[in-house]
Amino acid sequence: MKVFKYPLRAVVTFAIVIVAFGVAATAQTFSLLYNFGTNPGDPTNPYAPCAVVQGPDGNLYGTTPSGGTSNNGTVFKITPAGTLTVLYDFDITHGEYPFSGLTLGTDGNFYGTTVFGGTSTNGIVFKITRNGALTILHKFTGMTDGAYPYAPPVQAADGSFYGTTSKGALGWGTIYKVSPSGVFTLLHPFNYQDGSFPQGPLTQATDGALYGTTREGGHGYGTVFRITTSGNFKTLYSFDITDGIQPEGGLVEFSDGAFYGTTVYGGANTGGVIYKITSSGVLTVLHNFGGSDGTTPFPNLLLASDNKFYGATEAGGSMGLGTVYRFSGDAQDFEVLYNFDGATGANPYVTPTQHTNGILYGDAESGGAFGYDTFYSLNVGLSRFVRLVSTVGKVGKSVEILGQGFTDTTSVSFNGAPAVFKVVSDTFLTATVPAGATDGFVNVTTPGGVLASNKTFRVQK
Repeated sequence: MKVFKYPLRAVVTFAIVIVAFGVAATAQTFSLLYNFGTNPGDPTNPYAPCAVVQGPDGNLYGTTPSGGTSNNGTVFKITPAGTLTVLYDFDITHGEYPFSGLTLGTDGNFYGTTVFGGTSTNGIVFKITRNGALTILHKFTGMTDGAYPYAPPVQAADGSFYGTTSKGALGWGTIYKVSPSGVFTLLHPFNYQDGSFPQGPLTQATDGALYGTTREGGHGYGTVFRITTSGNFKTLYSFDITDGIQPEGGLVEFSDGAFYGTTVYGGANTGGVIYKITSSGVLTVLHNFGGSDGTTPFPNLLLASDNKFYGATEAGGSMGLGTVYRFSGDAQDFEVLYNFDGATGANPYVTPTQHTNGILYGDAESGGAFGYDTFYSLNVGLSRFVRLVSTVGKVGKSVEILGQGFTDTTSVSFNGAPAVFKVVSDTFLTATVPAGATDGFVNVTTPGGVLASNKTFRVQK
């Protein structure tokens, strides 16, 4: 059992009850791929957000806020089969405690943040290659630019990265923009009334604006906000206990145009909620967590290729150690897919990610053979698909596409319009948005069949 110093959070000690097997609620295939702590210098204790992303090589990449040679956190790579490699060990000077996880940029590099470290020990924004070469893009000073960034920056359609800090400026956090070369712009300082302590990642919606949450502020229980890329800010909603407390995760835009998210606490059963909110700020609670279905859902929701949401709860479930669940946004059907048991992991604070092979992957904060955490997969029977690194662009733009089986690809089309393409590897290709392309799905024809994108591509005029 290990106690880890989480910055700006209460220190939590988890008592892990090890039992013989996990409890699957349906006929899903759960696989324990790796026990963190197996090798010296391993990553340990992934905590929200710690976003795991698929790289152009088909492997999965992420961060942990502890572990590594100096116990200051790591960037790691893990194959879908469970072979793990530490790519970078943080050393305070170059960052400390990378809670963020990673965002894949259109340049093929990964982007993230550390909560501490850097010149003023207020955190950094960094870029890292697949080979582990790290570049610091911005060192936070703790002044007007902010301090202690938890979430990874997200790349918007304009090519810049947008993110938040949990402190700094007026004391309540900031929203910032940083270019791929490191040019930094402050977009908004929170003042508590409009939000405080943002921790989840931003999401760029189809209207071009960025949407996000703060875990505190507003009425005191957190907010939902909207901000344009030029800095026009609006608070959309302030939580009030009955509809949730502490929305730590970000938002996901659904096909109905609304945004879906979770709160860690509050709601009818005090165990957190799943909610949806419109772009005008009308909020509806869709599910109240209360025990056997899980409690304290720290992570974001994942919108998978079947147009259903998947998520994890840090606690609750049949063993009290957390769950993975599925939720249909339109039908509001809720199902627990897996109950963690300690031996296979416990307390999953991190959002599962879906690989283009259709399988879900994620990590649990503790449990496993050594008590540090585990990396797992959950096969729920979803088919292979392709993922667009960017889902918006003009005619003539080169679009990066992730998948598998790309060798000997015969065609790529944007909503039926044929495109010029280049196969870079079996898991990565690029295609140029063709003249006459319209908004719609991208299809890649491979020897193994036609693979469709999980999201539509929007053609900029």
